[in-house]
Amino acid sequence: MKKYFITGLLIWIPLVITIWVLKTVVDVLDQSLLLMPASWQTENWLGIHIPGLGSLLTLVIILITGVFATNFFGAQLVELWHDILHRIPVVNSIYSSVKQISDTLFSSSGQAFRKALLVQWPAPGMWTIAFQTGMPGGGVAEHLPPDCLAVYVPTTPNPTGGYFVIVARKDAVELDMSVDQALKYIISMGVVPPQK
Repeated sequence: MKKYFITGLLIWIPLVITIWVLKTVVDVLDQSLLLMPASWQTENWLGIHIPGLGSLLTLVIILITGVFATNFFGAQLVELWHDILHRIPVVNSIYSSVKQISDTLFSSSGQAFRKALLVQWPAPGMWTIAFQTGMPGGGVAEHLPPDCLAVYVPTTPNPTGGYFVIVARKDAVELDMSVDQALKYIISMGVVPPQK
């Protein structure tokens, strides 16, 4: 009986969590419909709410924005928009931080989370998986031995919380696994080993 119950849980838990996450994302993206005039919203002319329509609208808006921002005129407007936001005192610090993080994470030329590493953490002799986020910069690099790496050590099972640490390159072992495989390994608490 216990075996059947655990087998059932192993089937239902990932499915329910996946559906819940997708529903949450769709519900959040559906809020973009509230930006449309009331007469254009489906509740007014169809009498019902169509789930996912806001998500589709959001994706179309993002795609059009990307197309617009890649041409010369659009790039000039985006640059002007950045300059305006950088001049507003409180907005500047929030916008600059978020933009720098998003540029680092989503840029195809960026190196953030491109390598999975094995580092000793939280004490010598204890090993965990980390991700290389770059090299120490600014005034930090001046106080460190040469050839150090900046790494992010995620927590299990929620990898969005973690620690930023700087380690010597010689103390970090580069792993032969993708970032996705390493994340699965971390989230599963080591139960799902990476496939060769």
